[in-house]
Amino acid sequence: MTQQLILIAGPYRSGTDGVQARIDENLARLENAALAVYQRGHVPVIGEWLALPLAKMAGSKSMDDEISEAMLYPVAHRLIAKCDAIYRIAGASKGADMDIEVAQTLGLNIYTALEDIPQV
Repeated sequence: MTQQLILIAGPYRSGTDGVQARIDENLARLENAALAVYQRGHVPVIGEWLALPLAKMAGSKSMDDEISEAMLYPVAHRLIAKCDAIYRIAGASKGADMDIEVAQTLGLNIYTALEDIPQV
């Protein structure tokens, strides 16, 4: 098995009611999953790692303003087009579900359990 670029998809803002501490908890879950994917020998990426700094540079002042909304999903979808697979972690998330739809259209591998991701 060769290394894969794997997008980690799961809740970021979902279920947080905009409470920053809950958003931080969701990001920590995504990043813990990214670490586990890395430890299996792959290259993990999280869409927010790219989208949030871009939105800030474009003038976004809050996570739910027009600029941020216009960047978060499109950045993830552009990124998915460069990935080999998606690892969908547990939790309700409209954005992650949209990521899966994009990945399915592109014929990417979709993992829902860490154990399903091959060890390199």
